[in-house]
Amino acid sequence: MFNVGDKIVYPMHGAGTIEAIEEKDILGEKQAYYILKMPGEVKAMVPVSKAEDIGIRNIIDKETAGKVISVLEENSTEMSMNWSKRYRDNMEKMKSGDIYEIADVVRNLSFKQKEKGLSTGEKKMLVNAKQILVSELVLAEHSSKDYIENLVENKISTSFAEFNPDIAVKGTHTENIVKKFIPFNGTEA
Repeated sequence: MFNVGDKIVYPMHGAGTIEAIEEKDILGEKQAYYILKMPGEVKAMVPVSKAEDIGIRNIIDKETAGKVISVLEENSTEMSMNWSKRYRDNMEKMKSGDIYEIADVVRNLSFKQKEKGLSTGEKKMLVNAKQILVSELVLAEHSSKDYIENLVENKISTSFAEFNPDIAVKGTHTENIVKKFIPFNGTEA
């Protein structure tokens, strides 16, 4: 059982705070509900009796947050080359509500995006995974959303460059610089 004011994680939605516990009559059935305040001024109601089954848990502590951030500093883990299998595998990790698994999804999809881009579905998954990760780290670290978002991006960029030096250098803007000016009239400059 959670209490008003507890910081919790609602799998697939992110971290939030229990604002109230209210009894509601829905479809003729009275039940106690947690009223959750989620990121982006979103409110959700979760039946108290089903909270554990849904996977609601307390947020991580500051020490665990440091360990989660270190996941972003590691090399990517192997993912399926098959888009639909990779998507299903990553979705299972996200549904688990395990913050380490979510950090793994963020890192792996971020690396993949830097390597060769993502499909629309995987881009949405990456945005959602980052939102979930950032929302919990903000509460665990008692920090601002902007600070944590920058921290996550910096850790991923640094580790990507470390583990993929050829791709990281290749992806810079210098690759697109024209080496020689060739005028349209066919004469050399």
